[in-house]
Amino acid sequence: MSASTPATATAAAPATPTATAAGEPSKAPGRRPPRQTAPGKRKAGWNVLGVLVFVVLGFPVYWMLNTAFKPAGDAIDPDPHFFPRTFTLDNFRRALDIADFWGPVGRSLLVSSVVVVIGVAVGLLAALAISRFAFRGRKIVIVGILAVQMVPLVAMIIPVFLLLNDLGQYDRLSGLVITYLTFILPFTVWTLRGFIVNIPKELEEAAMVDGCSRTGAFIRVVFPLLAPGMVATSVYGFIQAWNEYLYALMLMSQQNQTATVWLSNFSTKHGTEFAPMMAGSTMMAVPIVILFLLVQRKMAAGLTAGAVKG
Repeated sequence: MSASTPATATAAAPATPTATAAGEPSKAPGRRPPRQTAPGKRKAGWNVLGVLVFVVLGFPVYWMLNTAFKPAGDAIDPDPHFFPRTFTLDNFRRALDIADFWGPVGRSLLVSSVVVVIGVAVGLLAALAISRFAFRGRKIVIVGILAVQMVPLVAMIIPVFLLLNDLGQYDRLSGLVITYLTFILPFTVWTLRGFIVNIPKELEEAAMVDGCSRTGAFIRVVFPLLAPGMVATSVYGFIQAWNEYLYALMLMSQQNQTATVWLSNFSTKHGTEFAPMMAGSTMMAVPIVILFLLVQRKMAAGLTAGAVKG
């Protein structure tokens, strides 16, 4: 009996790794398990990165505001101060006195608004046709839209000038609107096409089964879901038209200049008046900030949130 005891113990010994393998994976000897970062540390790292990006992107805006409220002498000080020592509104008075301010701003608002309205209306129809209908030459149209966006605006100045001169649209706001549509309309079509493609076709088909026509299905089902995309596209198109400088400088005279060209009045042969220029830039940024505050919820809303019930 005493001899059988070690044999039994020896036969039972190999059962231990098998039980371990069945319960949980065995760890290879000499290998350390991978280190896992705590969720709190990972979140803190992303927060720090977000703050750094915000500081880098927001510093030019802060410096513009800082210079706008500085005295003119402090704006050209070789040893600038991060915080202004004194605040003044003389730069804004100088910006309003150096030339007509409301005229250029009004023309820029008019041109940008008309461009956005026409661009979104025409671009929506074109994007709907490209994304929902199959026709011959559809891929060629899509490639053409991309090719137009790749052409530098500088390369089209002379052809656009000659064309507008022949049509009698030189130095006219209508000619400037037509010119802006040449590069804003392709952007609008391409962007809206991406939004429409992401809306399931089954929603339209379900509405048509319930008795809606194709137009009714688009207006009642697709159009509400497309509203955030249209708002985002309109805002970006407005910003492009509002900030455009080259064509406004080349195609418009001093009497019909836009707001971006108006800022060039602060650069003279005697130098650049930086403080009034920053004050003018601050006033020009106000309409864009107001526009973003009005539509920020639409821009951040989900495209198809609540469209299909789970």
